[in-house]
Amino acid sequence: MRLKDCHNYHDFRQLAKRRLPGPIFNYIDGGADDEVTQQRNSDAFAACDLVPNVLRGVKDIDLSVTVMGQKLAMPLYCSPTALQRLFHHQGERAVAAAAAKHGTMFGVSSLGTVSLEELRKKHDTPQVYQFYFHKDRGLNSAMMQRAKEAGVEVMMLTVDSITGGNRERDLRTGFSIPFKLTLGGIMQFAIKPMWGINYVTHESFSLPQLDEHIDMDGGAMSIGRYFSEMLDPAMNWDDVAKMVQEWDGQFCLKGIMSVEDAKKAVEIGCTGIILSNHGGRQLDGSRAPFDQLKEIVDAVGDKIDVIMDSGIQRGSHVVKALALGAKAVGGGRCYLYPLAAAGQPGVERALSLMKAEIQRDMMLMGCQSVSDLHEGMLRFR
Repeated sequence: MRLKDCHNYHDFRQLAKRRLPGPIFNYIDGGADDEVTQQRNSDAFAACDLVPNVLRGVKDIDLSVTVMGQKLAMPLYCSPTALQRLFHHQGERAVAAAAAKHGTMFGVSSLGTVSLEELRKKHDTPQVYQFYFHKDRGLNSAMMQRAKEAGVEVMMLTVDSITGGNRERDLRTGFSIPFKLTLGGIMQFAIKPMWGINYVTHESFSLPQLDEHIDMDGGAMSIGRYFSEMLDPAMNWDDVAKMVQEWDGQFCLKGIMSVEDAKKAVEIGCTGIILSNHGGRQLDGSRAPFDQLKEIVDAVGDKIDVIMDSGIQRGSHVVKALALGAKAVGGGRCYLYPLAAAGQPGVERALSLMKAEIQRDMMLMGCQSVSDLHEGMLRFR
């Protein structure tokens, strides 16, 4: 199987599985506990049917959207994800370049493996900086100041990760940063030698957003300990309100799932919220974002930009979310598998295929622009 044989999300996943050592593939692929929520995230779309209109004269399709003040050429953007150079040596560089080629937004994580400054200088497409709330308030301010100086347009605070999810696949393989692999995990690396060759022949692994603040040498701090020791589970709405004021720009909260929290985000001055359950990687048994989208749009959609991620595998998923009132849709695994499979060409192909699917689906729905989509075009079983 080669890149040209990949035609959808599942094909990219299979190619990534062939190329990655098991512990790393399972880190991308896995969710929390029984992975019920992870499965539901995609299944939720199957319970919703599209009702197309015909004879609408839809020769030219406009996929552009404006979200949190950013003009995107397509309504799907690359959500920020951690550790990308573990999946492919190009990491965030590949994702940023592919997003720029398609005129869409991309995110850089505070657990990213390329510096936000490097990516900001190289690409002028909108950039999101995703970060976590630390016990050290000075560190929070320093990270926001650094993003401001780099020219980042949108700050994204993840609010559903005050502790790490129970990802049992990682426990079985010993996946952590630095690696503490089980014997079975070590064997998985031995049978995929090309990954190891690429890993040791390119620049050494680092977390440039956090290097100044965390000693990663000698196994001093694993990602798990970062979550348990440095992040502040006592974070509350007053803390976040101060950060929103301090940033004084486009600020969104990622991980909102309830109407009550969506209303609070409006009250403290956020410009966007992202309905997300972290791809099913945090609280297993939580509701799927698509299942929550309508009630949250109905409650706050006229006051704040509502975005959603988690479970996006098809262009039709994007169309359904837009019809329910999402301003844009984020994807994580839908570009991580292609990244792992083939680097920048993989991400470019994945975004091209998704764009073609969205365009085709819009045409078949009788919609010339995203604004033509509306809830009346959907029926729930």
